[in-house]
Amino acid sequence: MNTADLGAGPAALLAAIVESTDDAIVGKLLDGHILSWNGGAERIFGWSASEIIGCNIRVLIPADRQEEEDRIIASISRGERVPTFETIRQRKDGTKINVAITVSPVLGDDGRVIAASKIARDITESIRIKKRLELSEERFRLLADNMSQLAWIADRDGWLFWYNKRWFDYTGTTLEEMQGWGWRAVHHPDYVEAVANRFAEHIASGEDWEDTFPLRGANGEWRWFLSRATPIRDEAGNIIYWFGTNTDVTEMRDAEQRIELLLQEVNHRSKNMLAVIQSLARRSDADQPDFIERLEKRIRGLAANQDLLVRRAWSRIPVMEMIEAQLRSLADSRRQIVCEGPDVLLSPKAAEALAMAFHEMGTNAMKYGALSVPEGQVLVRWSLNRDGGAREVFRIEWIESGGPPAREPTRKGFGTRIIVDVPRVKLDAKISTEYLQEGFRWGLECAAASIS
Repeated sequence: MNTADLGAGPAALLAAIVESTDDAIVGKLLDGHILSWNGGAERIFGWSASEIIGCNIRVLIPADRQEEEDRIIASISRGERVPTFETIRQRKDGTKINVAITVSPVLGDDGRVIAASKIARDITESIRIKKRLELSEERFRLLADNMSQLAWIADRDGWLFWYNKRWFDYTGTTLEEMQGWGWRAVHHPDYVEAVANRFAEHIASGEDWEDTFPLRGANGEWRWFLSRATPIRDEAGNIIYWFGTNTDVTEMRDAEQRIELLLQEVNHRSKNMLAVIQSLARRSDADQPDFIERLEKRIRGLAANQDLLVRRAWSRIPVMEMIEAQLRSLADSRRQIVCEGPDVLLSPKAAEALAMAFHEMGTNAMKYGALSVPEGQVLVRWSLNRDGGAREVFRIEWIESGGPPAREPTRKGFGTRIIVDVPRVKLDAKISTEYLQEGFRWGLECAAASIS
């Protein structure tokens, strides 16, 4: 088509454009009376040109928005264009629609403002889509910020650009600090390079990523997290994002390590139990007629002691009761042990650590030490005192005498771990061991807070 086809040249072309556009294009006088009304206006508002021309533009404006027209007329009268703004107008049938409106002044030959040109675009559908998007974003935000895991999103190259609220709450950081590869700052220096390299390998290969490592919290505490990331692909199968989560597994990891230790302890105690039973059998006079009866009683006492440990494992327990529970299994040898100390309650963690150590030392004393001979003695004593300042200190000792000379083991096995490493780590304690001519000595010192 050329301008000749339109008959009147450029003016006819302009009129055709105005008439064919989907936008409402309306001309009006400064008092608001409508001068022109295109097809787009009829489609949007429902009035035909013959019905609306000559009427005031205010018929399109809801009662609660009439002040908008006052501001428009004031701006146009000053020759100012009204930038596009979103508002609500009403159709002929009274229904409300969302529109984006732009108003420009129309100048006469003398340069004075004589009218206004108004363009209105129906944005009802775009508003509906926008609200749906906002609702979807709000639901995602609620889900992401209230999930138990730390969560994050990276681009296809692994550049992290979004984290959920849990991440910032835990790490005490900001997006500016963490975006990109900034997350390295909260990783433990002993693990960060291996984590970064492994993550980069999976970004390159496009395979799901999984790793376990410690992250530093805002309070400076290190906690272990199981971390996973999955690639998000478009319809063509190309990776566009990576979505990742970090799940706190500190308690689970500690429980697994504790179970492993306890399984080793069960195995070790089983062997020790057999040694104790053998010792009981040796120390029982086989020539006496009641040999079997006496041996059975001692074994039943040993079994009862195990039941007591299970019943009291997770409650606060006095030091004396913990010692009695462990040493009762020594049967007649118990008379060779003297206990001295005040009433002190142990937490489950402290009771467990000390019980394991005392069981081990009692067993060793029966097999090799002071309790292996009738004249041997063991002194167990403990105290709870201040160390000269405000800090309370708990001390407990195991002192053997009158038995064979103590010999330091040639290798450090599980028994050494039980009496030295376990209480040292669990109670943040200082442990001393001495293998003397007069007998074995063991001592523990820790803050009172470690056993409470």
